[in-house]
Amino acid sequence: MADVVQYRLERMVNELDDLERRGVFSRREIAEIVKQRRKFEYRLKRPSPLKQDYLAYIEYEKQLDSLRRLRKKSVAREAKKKTKKSVSDFAGVSRILEIYQLAVMRYKGDIDLWFRYLEFCRERRNGRMKKVLAQVIRFHPKVPGVWIYAAAWEFDHNLNATAARALMQSGLRVCPTSEDLWVEYLRMELTYLNKLKARKVALGEDEGTLINDHRDADEKQWREENKDLFMSLDEERGSRDVSNRQNEESKKKSDMFQEQGLSILRTIYSGAVEAIPSRFSLRTQFFEILEAINLAGSKEMQKEILSDMKRDFSAEPEYWDWLARLETIDSEITQERSTDIVPSRLQKAVQVYEEALKFLPSAVMFNLYTKFLMDAIVSREKTKNSEPFSTSEHTVGSLSHLLMVYEKAENMGCLTEDLACQHVSLYLQLGKLDEARKLAEKFCNGKFSGAVYLWLLRVSVEMKYVTRKCPSPSKADLLSIFELLRNILTKVAISEAEGLWLMALKFFSNHKHFFDKLVDISLVSLAKDGGSENGFCLSSAIVNFVLQKDGIQSAREMYKRFLALPRPGLPMYKICIELELNLAAINDKDCLVNARKLFESALTTYDQDINLWQDYYSMEIKMGTSETAAAVHWRARKKLKDAAALIGPAQL
Repeated sequence: MADVVQYRLERMVNELDDLERRGVFSRREIAEIVKQRRKFEYRLKRPSPLKQDYLAYIEYEKQLDSLRRLRKKSVAREAKKKTKKSVSDFAGVSRILEIYQLAVMRYKGDIDLWFRYLEFCRERRNGRMKKVLAQVIRFHPKVPGVWIYAAAWEFDHNLNATAARALMQSGLRVCPTSEDLWVEYLRMELTYLNKLKARKVALGEDEGTLINDHRDADEKQWREENKDLFMSLDEERGSRDVSNRQNEESKKKSDMFQEQGLSILRTIYSGAVEAIPSRFSLRTQFFEILEAINLAGSKEMQKEILSDMKRDFSAEPEYWDWLARLETIDSEITQERSTDIVPSRLQKAVQVYEEALKFLPSAVMFNLYTKFLMDAIVSREKTKNSEPFSTSEHTVGSLSHLLMVYEKAENMGCLTEDLACQHVSLYLQLGKLDEARKLAEKFCNGKFSGAVYLWLLRVSVEMKYVTRKCPSPSKADLLSIFELLRNILTKVAISEAEGLWLMALKFFSNHKHFFDKLVDISLVSLAKDGGSENGFCLSSAIVNFVLQKDGIQSAREMYKRFLALPRPGLPMYKICIELELNLAAINDKDCLVNARKLFESALTTYDQDINLWQDYYSMEIKMGTSETAAAVHWRARKKLKDAAALIGPAQL
């Protein structure tokens, strides 16, 4: 290993001498460079070098080369003359490329590392780019991004459309089900065609002034390479005068690109649909590309794509949602989705959704329908810089229609808990509290009697209703809300009703009679379900409420009631221990005794929890004695099955 490292360092002598001779680095700095490189080289020569070792070496060399360039400019500025390039100007980049090559050969399957390598070659315009591209294609032929990157480099950097097309077509043969490959192939072909058209415009050949009988060389090359892709174009020549013939030829040459573009799109579209017929997003991307360009016969092609999509995806809610939202785009003006949907386009979209409900009456379809209407209402109001749900005619009409859609979902048996919550919430947003209250009551007493989120919404509506009448609710009002809560809290598991419990505890925190009743309900529920090991812990939430309201003594009495239950849960023990330790920190010896009792009680059930032992040991270190701390450590080593995790007290 040492011989190899020494050999690699000796190869740097000429570069380092050149840097010193030019005054870029001092002898002391060069010694430090050698020291750092030796350290990195030894890392790479380990039996199993890490990926990070290569990346750290590369990062160091990049920073060093950046510093070298800055120093070189400074030296040249001081000398007031331009220096010739020497070995040190190329050695840094060569070394980085060499390290990258070693890295990718070590980690051939790391595609991210390969792309870093490629990006460095591209940034430095290094001639090794083609070789690296060939390597990555050989090792990762099934990665579509590799083919796209290679084709983009050939197309943009080398200006070689033929090579780029060949790469894309090879990629499609290897990865025929890649949506990205098909879309990027189409974009590339249309971009190339657009470049040819722009060149003709720049040459003035579309002006009708000097029209040559022979075709442009680039056009010939294009047609020759794609003779199976393009439709033949007949050139009609009549016995007209020179002026008319020039105008006709000019128009024909202008239309030729549009026809070729449509031919390209049609051919690639057919191949893509045949390769991946079930990919809906592929069709939408092709349709959007077609809308964004000006092609002869594009309207017919759009109709063809829409017809194919309806045939293949009419059973998919996603298709109908996309089709309806497509109606909101004014393609003739902006070709962009408008934030302010005009009523006529909104009506067309609504008609699509209504048609969809005939083909596909489902909860998913209703959910997409209501979301679209809500988005349309909110976006229109934001455009007008007004609050949502204003009294404008358009907004009122849309809101009325949205309410009708919710009712229609209920009548068709497609109403879900989520849609029901949306329906009630809409009434609340409109300020119609009475309607929201009646609707929530109907849902909770009917189909959604066990829906926790709907009950949470119903209880919150009832709370708003009673507090709206009077800031201080009457006993009858409190009793009615309590009965609602008890009705649902006794039916569902604690883990599912976290929001309801927290709402109930907060609302009745200042009403001792009802709060005590909630505690009794919680004791029964915890005795039945047990304490939660993860997530929401009801008992600890109640203890915290009592602590904040009545103080430590009441909280201690409360947690003792919960700890007396079977399986109180580790989180409950921890909250009680934390409570006692906070008081023990201010020299309350009784609290330290209580904390020890809690630890001992918890360890009878959770003696394999290393964190619990760690907390116990930490408490004894801070507040106990060395003897009690050592005793806890000895017991932990005896009890824990994974005793290897406890080498010494320091690790506890």
